[in-house]
Amino acid sequence: MRIQHAARTDPGMKRKNNEDTFLLLVEDSLFAVFDGMGGHASGEVASDLAAETMAGFFDLTREDDSAPWPCEADPERSYDENRMLAAIKLANQRIVEVASADTLRKRMGTTVAALQFVHLEGERPLALVAHVGDSRAYLFRAGRLKRISIDHSLVEEWIRLGKITKEQAKEYAHKNAIIRALGMEANVDPELTVHEPADRDLFMICSDGLSDMLSNAEMAAILNQQTPLAARADELIAAANDNGGKDNITVVLAQFFD
Repeated sequence: MRIQHAARTDPGMKRKNNEDTFLLLVEDSLFAVFDGMGGHASGEVASDLAAETMAGFFDLTREDDSAPWPCEADPERSYDENRMLAAIKLANQRIVEVASADTLRKRMGTTVAALQFVHLEGERPLALVAHVGDSRAYLFRAGRLKRISIDHSLVEEWIRLGKITKEQAKEYAHKNAIIRALGMEANVDPELTVHEPADRDLFMICSDGLSDMLSNAEMAAILNQQTPLAARADELIAAANDNGGKDNITVVLAQFFD
């Protein structure tokens, strides 16, 4: 198993500060995107704290199998799945703790979209995708782009319940309202899916500053280019800015080679 990756973040065209951040933990083939929220620069604090906490938990558990976890493991999930979920839950706990101790931070929170490739001896490699909020995960395979996460947002909930259509959702007044995020509640329920990557599969995780500015067709056209991943990440950022750049923009590309 070999992974190539590239990551970029940009404040966009309308915002002075960047509340997004990303995590690249190459030792664990772990990649994540965080989109912070909250006044008084709290979004930056929340996204940075989430990235630092997840990295610290993975570092600790890599070196010490007996290190304490913030929650009980789910017996129906693998060690790696539980490790990912525990890292996200710990990040949520840390954000809640910091927010409760500082009135200026009380509304802070962040989304997360995380990707990890795992490979146990004698078994097929797997890609674990976990998320909370509306930062997204996509799979680009054989020239086709597919979203592999479902936003934890009000508009996605209305679509799921059949109250609006996908076409109506594009003009929905509250389409950026999320119903789940790190820091929103004392406990969080991350969503995790497991995928079997094929040779040259390209995974993309991003904040909504990218996915709101570009259509699937526009993103797929860029990802389909035969250029280095870093160049494609740069072009995705540039295209989102060209289309308005209404929010901070973050993208991580990770390509799997069997």
